[in-house]
Amino acid sequence: MCADMNKTFLCNDTAMTVVVAGEALPWMETNFPERNVSLGLSTAPLDFPINPWDIMLCMSGTVIACENAIVVAIIFYTPTLRTPMFVLVGSLATADLLAGMGLILNFVFQYVLSSETISLITVGFLVASFTASISSLLAITVDRYFSLYNALTYFSEKTLHYVHLMLVSTWGVSLCLGLLPVLGWNCLDDPSLCSIVRPLTRNNVTLLAVSFFIIFILMLTLYFKICKIVCRHAHQIALQQHFFTTSHFVATKKGVATLAIILGTFGSSWLPFAIYCLVGEREYPSVYTYATLLPATYNSMINPIIYAYRNAEIQRSLYVLFCGCFQSNVATHSRSPSEV
Repeated sequence: MCADMNKTFLCNDTAMTVVVAGEALPWMETNFPERNVSLGLSTAPLDFPINPWDIMLCMSGTVIACENAIVVAIIFYTPTLRTPMFVLVGSLATADLLAGMGLILNFVFQYVLSSETISLITVGFLVASFTASISSLLAITVDRYFSLYNALTYFSEKTLHYVHLMLVSTWGVSLCLGLLPVLGWNCLDDPSLCSIVRPLTRNNVTLLAVSFFIIFILMLTLYFKICKIVCRHAHQIALQQHFFTTSHFVATKKGVATLAIILGTFGSSWLPFAIYCLVGEREYPSVYTYATLLPATYNSMINPIIYAYRNAEIQRSLYVLFCGCFQSNVATHSRSPSEV
């Protein structure tokens, strides 16, 4: 038994064991089903084995932080990247950078400086960061839609005001949701209220999951409208030229495929965890929580590839930073969000 060996791991009712030097070591403690795993809220000392799921989350956070730190640095230090599109991409990269740092700090605090207060702060920080990341994706989708729907007035001062308003709303709501567990909406005093993500309550994770589904539906609706606009523009160009060229067909097909990749990546990353937040119970094996949470973090790993590194201007800035092979004769005009 876990208690007999005095080696505590995050665990649930079904214990998994591994054999180390002839001694069975539990992966998860069975004595405390109310302490369901989450974002790592263990009070385990350093000399106890480390949960491999926590190691994978920490590694994921490290990759996320490194990828997005480069994007943030490039956007911040490149004067030409000041358009509304890059402001929103910078917001997304900042949110993902904070999320990656949060995963690293969560691992450190879990096994080095474990306490209930630090756990609350860490979980609140992660909730705020991932909420800001998802909300920034919605803001980018809205910006892409307006860049096509109001193409003639997109680069006006009014657009910049809209972008600033979306940024304030995104980070304001994210900060409020992150502060909820810190300000008292947690289950530390009543373990029966805990969700699959301790110390968040069942009502708290339900609110977060429902918010995700609302954002996901809005993104689906907007990308469907974007797809219709792109197809309509391609048809109008074909009519003006009296035929639909192969290049137009390829461009349209590429645009639709890009939209499908964006939505498919976002949905496949977050949907399993959001659904499990609604149907899961705190007594369920914590491996289910880990198995759905880990893919969700991969979305923050893929975001800079989709929204930043594919952009020609950011690629040129990367060449300047790492290779010094900037070509002065390459055009430096800013692309619209619909081209990203």
